[in-house]
Amino acid sequence: MSRRGWLLFLAMGVIWGVPYLLIKVAVDEISPSLLVLGRTALGSALLLPIAVARGHLRGLRAAWLPLVAFALVEIAGPWLLLGVAEQRLSSSLTGLLLAAVPLVAAVLAWSGAVPNRADEQPDLRRVVGLLVGLAGVAALVGFEVGSGDLGAVVAVGGTAVCYAVGPVILARWLAHLPGLGVISVSLLITALIYAPIGVAQAPEQWPSAKVVWSVVGLAVVCTALAFVVFFELIAEVGPSRATVITYLNPAVALLLGVAILDEAFTVATAAGFTLILAGSVLATRRSATAADGTPAAGEPVPASRRSVDSDCEAVASPVAEP
Repeated sequence: MSRRGWLLFLAMGVIWGVPYLLIKVAVDEISPSLLVLGRTALGSALLLPIAVARGHLRGLRAAWLPLVAFALVEIAGPWLLLGVAEQRLSSSLTGLLLAAVPLVAAVLAWSGAVPNRADEQPDLRRVVGLLVGLAGVAALVGFEVGSGDLGAVVAVGGTAVCYAVGPVILARWLAHLPGLGVISVSLLITALIYAPIGVAQAPEQWPSAKVVWSVVGLAVVCTALAFVVFFELIAEVGPSRATVITYLNPAVALLLGVAILDEAFTVATAAGFTLILAGSVLATRRSATAADGTPAAGEPVPASRRSVDSDCEAVASPVAEP
């Protein structure tokens, strides 16, 4: 990987590890619906002009139905559920639990709930990985979650399912479209959906400065800047390597939660995180090449054999952007 690739990779790992902290700060004073509205409205306001200037909105109208479905599943649903979960759970625990997104994606693929590729069929290594990852989730839930917080865990689970299904919609119906255009319009759709309820749930008094800056940070850095950097990362290192940030984000969330919010770090936390990451790698890792010598699904395709390199096609892997 080039020096620029490493810098982009580390930047994305940090940028998408920060939202858990900012969400936790924000939902202490404002509703999750208002948080989603503020983040998506400002994020779309920043990204749409860039998408228009680059001509990345062409062709979106014809794909309006899957575009709306993607906005609901990848942004509107999970971002609300994350806010709901973090009203009860710590930011670090939420981030660690979401490290299980690749496991959820694997289960959905193996069960036939979403399309499965030939190189993703369950074998002994993948089944062992799934069991190891689930043991990590069980360790976190069993030792770190109180009985009154189980509803929040369910919300995190719903978020994980959304993040596993969203890329499937992207790959099947939106892969031919520019990624920046799809994300920009999806943010706008979500903002329009949450405008009535978000405004209705606005507090009578203006939130504190830390909450305002948390919303601004989520919109500007963790949404607008994040997607611009992510597409640059894909162009630099390819889609397969880019998805490795999935394993870095939870570690950043854990470090920030412990260092800034004084959240607990226990032996169960360390063990659960390690098991989830190890299980995710085992359960989702694909061989470098398929049986016929062609690149395995999700691996970078050499430029000489690539006719169209769509941003959407590149991000059609379960990368959770909190």
